[in-house]
Amino acid sequence: MNTLSQLITKEMEKGFVEAGYDASYAKVTLSNRPDLCEYQCNGAMAAAKAYHKAPFMIADDVVAHLQDGDCFASVEAVKPGFINLKLKPQFVADFLQQMAEDECLGMEREASPRTIMVDYGGPNVAKPLHVGHLRSAIIGESVKRIMRYKGNQVIGDIHLGDWGYQMGLIITELEKRKPDLPYFDENFMGEYPAEAPFTIGELEEIYPTASTYAKEHEEYREKALHATYLLQNGHRGYRAVWNHIMQISVADLKKNYQNLNVDFDLWKGEADVQKYIPDMVQRLKDEGFAHYDEGALVVDVCEDGDKKEVPPCMILKSDGAALYDTTDLATLVEREELYRPDEVIYVVDKRQELHFVQVFRCAKKTGIVRPETKLSFLGFGTMNGKDGKPFKTREGGVMRLENLIQEIDDEMYKKIMDNRTVDEGEAKETARTVGLAAIKYGDLWNQAAKDYVFDVDRFTSFEGNTGPYILYTIVRIKSILAKYGQPEGGKLEDLCLRAAENEFEKALMLEIARYNEMMDIVYEEIAPHKICAYIYDVANTFNKFYHETKILSETDEEKKAGYIALLVLTKKVLTTCIDLLGFEAPERM
Repeated sequence: MNTLSQLITKEMEKGFVEAGYDASYAKVTLSNRPDLCEYQCNGAMAAAKAYHKAPFMIADDVVAHLQDGDCFASVEAVKPGFINLKLKPQFVADFLQQMAEDECLGMEREASPRTIMVDYGGPNVAKPLHVGHLRSAIIGESVKRIMRYKGNQVIGDIHLGDWGYQMGLIITELEKRKPDLPYFDENFMGEYPAEAPFTIGELEEIYPTASTYAKEHEEYREKALHATYLLQNGHRGYRAVWNHIMQISVADLKKNYQNLNVDFDLWKGEADVQKYIPDMVQRLKDEGFAHYDEGALVVDVCEDGDKKEVPPCMILKSDGAALYDTTDLATLVEREELYRPDEVIYVVDKRQELHFVQVFRCAKKTGIVRPETKLSFLGFGTMNGKDGKPFKTREGGVMRLENLIQEIDDEMYKKIMDNRTVDEGEAKETARTVGLAAIKYGDLWNQAAKDYVFDVDRFTSFEGNTGPYILYTIVRIKSILAKYGQPEGGKLEDLCLRAAENEFEKALMLEIARYNEMMDIVYEEIAPHKICAYIYDVANTFNKFYHETKILSETDEEKKAGYIALLVLTKKVLTTCIDLLGFEAPERM
């Protein structure tokens, strides 16, 4: 199904061609002066040079060929050469009716679906999730849903940090505390215990204790580094401890991500790709891509035209140890072997951009990925407090993610109970739903690459550009539809849209009609924030329509049914959009 802009442009093309001008000048855009018109065409300005003719004369010629037809209510040439357009209400209603009857609201899906991997989340195991993990999870989940909605096969991978120095620290500290455990007995050949020798709470305390101690005691640090080496080289007891860490930590991570309505298809980590590293390194050597530089094995990735120096991609340190570059390249080896993705999108802190430039260039240069494989870096900014610095607790520490969620939920519960429209049990459930919307919308309405201030008071407000305001609008529509009930012998979805009879109804219809075009842009630019901007416009336009129109008290039943059909479509558009953002609406607020 064509977008509304595409249909209007086709009408304009006829006018340009009939007037003797090339159709390429007929592109139509939304008006930047909505007080004057709904759409505009500036093609006459561009055509003036090619045809050696005043733009207003060209615009006049075109307008003369657009007076009849089903599309335009008015077409006007305005000096110096703009063409202002208003659409016929019935033309808009017919377009919306097609949207309403289509499962995907008229949005075109990929003709040739792609396999896309989204790499997001990226937490380290054995550590609690904190607010620094929020953006990758929220943005990545939305990106995954958007790509999938367009018909692609999309695989979300959490990419756990599960194989580094922190594991050696935990093993060393555990041995220090409980030296009699069988994992540390080199002569033990039996089955290791099925139950872990620590809880998630103890595990989360062990790591920072060990990390702090290692910084002050060199002997302890060396022991932790050696434990890391032994683990990575197959030490039986340490592997058993590692399995316990993974089992307990991943279970806790899943619980916390579930509270964010974030779901991963793969729970793979750095450990999964270790088996690919030796062959990958050998191939890079054999094929002449890698060379030694001051003892380290590197691949040169600088290119002609670089404005800044791009250092070599380091494959192995001088002591033979692997690095993040190595692991990320090996991950691409695995992904190519198992999934052959057409695109891999990395949702990562923008401060890691140089690392991914090196990895992407190395992967392309060495043939780790196919030439046509697209590697995309979606870097995000930091989430800051009102002081403009990275978000902290009141005590100055890094806030745990579960505590932030609880703080938002408590604030929403208080506001909902102040309204006293629902009982306590329903209020708590509603608070969780609305609280999640406050967090996610508060993050996603910003362009991903920008830093932003996390303002609890503003994000939980029921007014302004916030998640609760969007949900309140959806709940208002649900309430009206519930009061209207089911039409005789049919369903609400069977009602037909009618031509708008007032400016507020038409304004809402035109906003809804922008949905397909908006989604195409969001998909091409990987830009969830543009969904937020769109649904905020829809919510504002709907609320004006609601306040200016007697919907349920309308005595003309056909007109009332048309209003209800418009509300049904508005609700479907809004609920589809918030699902793509990763949250949902309650029944009442």
